Amino acid sequence: MHLELIAIVVAEYDPAIDFFVNTLGFELVEDVPSLTNDGRPKRWVVVRPPHAQTGILLARADGIRQLAAIGDQTAGRVGFFLRVDDFDEAYTRMTAAKVEFVTQPRTEPYGRVAVFLDIAGNRWDLLGPLGNPPQVTTNGAGLQ
Repeated sequence: MHLELIAIVVAEYDPAIDFFVNTLGFELVEDVPSLTNDGRPKRWVVVRPPHAQTGILLARADGIRQLAAIGDQTAGRVGFFLRVDDFDEAYTRMTAAKVEFVTQPRTEPYGRVAVFLDIAGNRWDLLGPLGNPPQVTTNGAGLQ
């Protein structure tokens, strides 16, 4: 068993696809026409990080209640967690792409972390490994 999809409510499909694919580096897995439960046209849009099993369904808001949820799906808490192998590279690339970070990078017992906002305003943790410990240098006699 595995978690296949989570949904993020967005204002429009194409800007959300652009953010997740071109800014974060996710893959566009599906983008096909579909219908709402009452027969109106919509799209089935799924993105996911490379090599991941779990994807994100980008769900365009439909109605006042869903519009109000854009950017507040987790009541202001961090609700999404993007784990990367190279924290510094990802942080630098995302900052250059104008991703809005709401905290500076910091080190926690579980790794490096900085909070950023997605295109809808939802809070995400960018997570990376603790990294290599500082190298201890010695003089020729093996003393520090």
